Amino acid sequence: MTEFGTLAWALRRDLRLALRRRSDALNVLGFFALACSMFPLAVGPQREWLTRIGPGVIWVAALLASLLALPRLFEHDHTDGTLDAMIASGRPLPMVVAGKLIAAWLVTGLPLIVLTPVLAVAFSMPMHALPVMLASLALGTPILLGLGAIAGALTLGLKAGPTLVTLLCLPLYVPVLVFGAGAVEAQASGLSPSAHLALLAAGMLVVAIAAPPVAAQALRISVE
Repeated sequence: MTEFGTLAWALRRDLRLALRRRSDALNVLGFFALACSMFPLAVGPQREWLTRIGPGVIWVAALLASLLALPRLFEHDHTDGTLDAMIASGRPLPMVVAGKLIAAWLVTGLPLIVLTPVLAVAFSMPMHALPVMLASLALGTPILLGLGAIAGALTLGLKAGPTLVTLLCLPLYVPVLVFGAGAVEAQASGLSPSAHLALLAAGMLVVAIAAPPVAAQALRISVE
């Protein structure tokens, strides 16, 4: 099987599994929506404050929601022995990881972005800042998943795996959070968000290239 054939196979397989385990994706989206909705209730109907904190709150909620999805990225395949079979089959493991990451983004990251405009209304976010918010999430969420995949592969099979994933990922997520929320704040303030978005795009490119082979090597180490 070719590398792109392996990627397509892994993508189709994980999408089919996601349809059977819809509760996993719904839990992530439900957490994201609930976390964003609680802040306007706590702050009150103060439009100026809501507009100011909105981008940061949405980005923090997206970051935490992505952490919920990470432990399940390889856990099911490791538990039922499928991961061992994938490694033994001779398929290019980086392409398998890439397919799984694309499927995870389509199942959790993309719906999260689609849900954002509805939640942005609660924060009175200016309409001209909304496209930048969506663009920053589209560029930033793949970075979160890629970094999380490496951490999840390194801690696979450990009892404290989810906790370790959180501890490993949070420091790495801080720049993504800063640039993602900063792009929206810059746009809302009348400044250009291009520098923030360019840094996010560069980070996404680096993670897209590096995360699959690094995570694949970490999986081999964890399984051995």
